[in-house]
Amino acid sequence: MLKKLTKSALSAAVVVAAAAVTLGPAPASAVSAPLSDARIARHFDLAEGQTPENVVLAPDGSAYVTFAAARQIARLSPDGTTQILATLPAPADGGVHTPVLGFALTTGIVRAHDGTLYFLYATGTADLTGVWRLRLGGTPERIAALPADGLPNGLALDARSHTLYATDSVRGTVWKVAVSGGTPTAWSTASELASSGFLGANGLKIRGGALWVTNLDRGTVLRVPVLRDGRAGRVRTEVTGLPGIDDFAFTGRGDQLLATLNGSSEVVLVEPHGSPTTVLTAADGLQNPTSIALRGDTAYVLSAAYVTAKDPNLVLAHLNR
Repeated sequence: MLKKLTKSALSAAVVVAAAAVTLGPAPASAVSAPLSDARIARHFDLAEGQTPENVVLAPDGSAYVTFAAARQIARLSPDGTTQILATLPAPADGGVHTPVLGFALTTGIVRAHDGTLYFLYATGTADLTGVWRLRLGGTPERIAALPADGLPNGLALDARSHTLYATDSVRGTVWKVAVSGGTPTAWSTASELASSGFLGANGLKIRGGALWVTNLDRGTVLRVPVLRDGRAGRVRTEVTGLPGIDDFAFTGRGDQLLATLNGSSEVVLVEPHGSPTTVLTAADGLQNPTSIALRGDTAYVLSAAYVTAKDPNLVLAHLNR
């Protein structure tokens, strides 16, 4: 049953995402500075729904990922093993009413200092859609419900204020909820977060007293200040011209960032208000990259192969600082 459901889910994802393929710039031939030594470090099982959607890195060298189509949380250990930590309950309707995509999926994930994992689950049903928590050795539990007609996607943790922020790619909203759970509030519904037909607000990071948010449809990176009273400030568009942008990571050099372009299977280097430079392409193994994270001088790039339907994988590359 799992394989049958996963195959159907992946087919739906390919259909709805295919429109993004033609949006990206022409691919480069291979890895480019400041990245080097790119290699596929791990392959995942597409037939089992192992489509990695988001990643968070842990101090022990492991990585925690959401396998979207399989509805799973997994640990990728440094020794090359993959441990499934949890499989989320399937919605009664199989997830067919999940907005835009038509299948239930786990999305954004973050990790607290004590090892607790927080992640998002989108099902199109009121009983399961929302923010979930997985404590060490425990079982997953939903701590906050989010609207069933939305698609919770990116997740960020502000450890200082014990607050979680989540993007909703369908409703064009950034939600705010305490790590202890409870009723979320719509922190920002700015027009810049809205989609233009497919998915809007997507990737999410906290930096310099602001939330940085990508908009996949509009190809933008937005900066939303967190005001003294905790409210959202005025949105400022920091980067444009990145069609199909999904996730991103700051390199540590000011506001310079690396971003994944899903449809065109690229990673680009971006300076604020500057033109993007392609640094990784399909020639380096990318298959619709969904997320990126940095550990020291190593870039972790996860590809879900939603459109290519070939090889979901993990690509590692060296960041020359």
